[in-house]
Order: sequence, then structure tokens, then C-alpha cells
Amino acid sequence: MKAKLLSVQAGQVRKVLIQGRLVPSAMRKVAQSGPVQLAALGLLADEQADLTVHGGLDKAVYAYPAEHYDFWRAARAEAGLDAIDTSLDFGALGENLSLQGLLEADAWVGDELHFAHCRLRVTEPREPCFKFNAAMGFSGASKLMAQSGFCGFYLAVDTPGTLSAGEDCELVPGPRRVSIAERFAAKMFKHLR
Repeated sequence: MKAKLLSVQAGQVRKVLIQGRLVPSAMRKVAQSGPVQLAALGLLADEQADLTVHGGLDKAVYAYPAEHYDFWRAARAEAGLDAIDTSLDFGALGENLSLQGLLEADAWVGDELHFAHCRLRVTEPREPCFKFNAAMGFSGASKLMAQSGFCGFYLAVDTPGTLSAGEDCELVPGPRRVSIAERFAAKMFKHLR
């Protein structure tokens, strides 16, 4: 199976106002141009604010299906945000890689993504948090992610190198015991009852 890397994003930790207090966050990622260096702990240009839930060897890179962006634009419009801000650029969901052609149901824990100059391995789904609500601009965003299953997935870096927007990648199947969609549904079950 082939997928396309539409955009590569990185972000720096900054203080954002969430529920009346300043909280460190690197949720808002910005598109990077040219080849972006990738090491064992992720993109060299990227930071994570809370290393207890993001980053590390198994969560070095966060990938998100570009196909879900229309869903989030519609959700923001329904929440009344379209009058404020109609844009939702790649990286707005906190992802480092915006992929086309690889949804959560197609990605299994242990699958590998082979790019021209690096190799990544699917590890687990992303879980929504209160910072996601703030990034999306409405309080129900985390619950909506849990309900929709549009979570994206974390990747470990098996072979460091570079990534560039526009390049293709090949999905090489791993053991195929559990898909990202199945693991996310199991994790979210307790939150949706």
C-alpha cells in the first residue's frame, strides 16, 4: 500500500491560554520546507511540551490522515468558529506528518512506513486531551475525536534520515495483530460510556 506525505510540520513549546491559565504547548505545528532531519526522538526542529504523554522513542513522530481535515473544518463551522477562522492548515491537529492514503483502519501496530531516506514504525493511536480542545477552538473536540476515531497514530523511528513534503511512502505490513482503529476504540470505550 502506498501513501503520500503531503506536509511535514514542527512546533516549538510556547505558553497558551487554556481555561484561564497559561499552559506550555507545542500543539500548533508549522509546515517545514525542504528535507527535514529525523532522529530517533523525532524531527530535529520539533518540540513536545509534556514528555509524559508525547515524544520518546515510541511516540517520536505523530502522523495524521489528511482525509480527516474536512471533518474537522465542518465541526469547527458547526461550533460557530467559521466566522472567526475558516482556515485549518496541516499541523493544526498537532501532527508532524500529514499523510494521504493511510487511515487508522489501514495502519496496524508494527507496520512500517518506508520513505526514501528513513523508516518509521506504527506504535499506537494518539489520545485526545484538553489541549486538543483548545487547539480546535471548541470544548467538545476531544470527545468528537473519541467518537469519530479520527485520532492519527504515533510512529517510532527505526531508521533516521530526512523527510520531505511530497514524497511517497510504502506501508510494509507488520504482525497485524491489532489495527490503530481497534486499539483506539478499546482505549476510548471507557470515555464514551
